[in-house]
Amino acid sequence: MCQERGKHFVLVHGACHGAWCWYKLKPLLQAAGHRVTALDLGGCGVHPSRLDEIVSLSDYLQPLMDFMASLVGDDDKDRVVLVGHSFGGLGVSLAMERFPEKISVAVFITAYMPNYKHPPATLIQEDVELAKMLLKPNGLFVQDLVQESILTEARYGSVRRVYVVCEEDGVMGEEFQRWLIENSPPKAVKSMAKAGHMVMLSKPKELALCLKNIVDQYH
Repeated sequence: MCQERGKHFVLVHGACHGAWCWYKLKPLLQAAGHRVTALDLGGCGVHPSRLDEIVSLSDYLQPLMDFMASLVGDDDKDRVVLVGHSFGGLGVSLAMERFPEKISVAVFITAYMPNYKHPPATLIQEDVELAKMLLKPNGLFVQDLVQESILTEARYGSVRRVYVVCEEDGVMGEEFQRWLIENSPPKAVKSMAKAGHMVMLSKPKELALCLKNIVDQYH
């Protein structure tokens, strides 16, 4: 490991998934000397809330926000690497807005990545497949997503972002991922060839190496 000290990865899953989806990636990052926290969002995985109790985006993201609030110190060495997959990109974005001083770099893995100029719903309306992906048994968080000024340049925009494109994603196609990047340009873009939507399951070693390269560059 070329780093003096391992980083703390916080892994945020996509819609209808849970912390379980990182089970192949987590031990690889830990073996490389990193600390890893994989969270279950509201009503997902083994989270105790029932789905019918998750009535807003705030309810859904509460476990992530509570965890971020619990982190102490804003020293560079204590900042986390926040990783979001798919719909988890929205949770990562809102955590960046609330806790920019606690994040060294945010990584969006074939993820929804809004900008600070438009409400997130404007992007959702552009892609039918993304809208389908956001479906949960208790519906969409449409009312939350149409709000303006959900993100700001001063806070969300202050955190370095890296986007990981999965070139063979059948859920969020490469063209749509590139469109997201164009509309909210990150610091860097990494591409993974022959990688589908659930890249953490199909190519965990390659994804671990990609994340290692990102933190080596942006630690």
